[in-house]
Amino acid sequence: MTIAAVCLAGCGSTNGSATPASTPQFVDPAAQASSADPAAAPSAPAGAAPAPSASPSAPASPVKPSASATAAADVEYVFPVDASNVDWHDTHSKYPATDIFVNCGSPFVATTSGRVLEVSLTDTYVEGKPDGPANGGLSVSILGDDGVRYYGSHLSKVQSGIRAGVRVKAGQLLGLTGKTGNANDVCHLHYGISPPCAKTGDWKVRRGVVWPYTYLASWRKDGQKSPVASVATWKRKNNCQA
Repeated sequence: MTIAAVCLAGCGSTNGSATPASTPQFVDPAAQASSADPAAAPSAPAGAAPAPSASPSAPASPVKPSASATAAADVEYVFPVDASNVDWHDTHSKYPATDIFVNCGSPFVATTSGRVLEVSLTDTYVEGKPDGPANGGLSVSILGDDGVRYYGSHLSKVQSGIRAGVRVKAGQLLGLTGKTGNANDVCHLHYGISPPCAKTGDWKVRRGVVWPYTYLASWRKDGQKSPVASVATWKRKNNCQA
């Protein structure tokens, strides 16, 4: 597949050898490491030593893992495009996201198991209009079982039966890649990772707030790197304001 060397609105430099002929101003990925100082343990109050006759305290019962922790351990991640020849950005114009370049008609699949949040079946984008939800053209977003939202747009087709509320499994077909919306006649999948926030309608968050590159690199090699911590950090710092 020949990766288009044209990168306009919403695109950045690729991680491969292809170099866009027209390069917008990019936002560099910011380090998203979060560190929290552990709370200092309170000092135990001074007291007399226990009497020799005092019976030893019973050992603490083992703590069972919470249901959410168990569910998180069961989450499976897959690369969102089922194709052998792909290329994607490690930067993106204006906000954190990734453009995955691939042939038109390649399968766009669910990153992980979850439920469909929003589906756009009609391309209403008009060139020259201000940025808005129509930029993505045909699109699908899902809320993963890990609590993270995954969004793919510029599709040529949404798979029959994919609608809001439908449950999907990791790797399930959601649609076919294309160049609807503001894809500028270049076949690619715009891919965004975000917290669900308002779940629907919050297109500025939905389009992407966490850099996807390292997660995509992991999933491409069948790794299981999770964006849960980075998404939680962004939400805590920004209170869902993108």
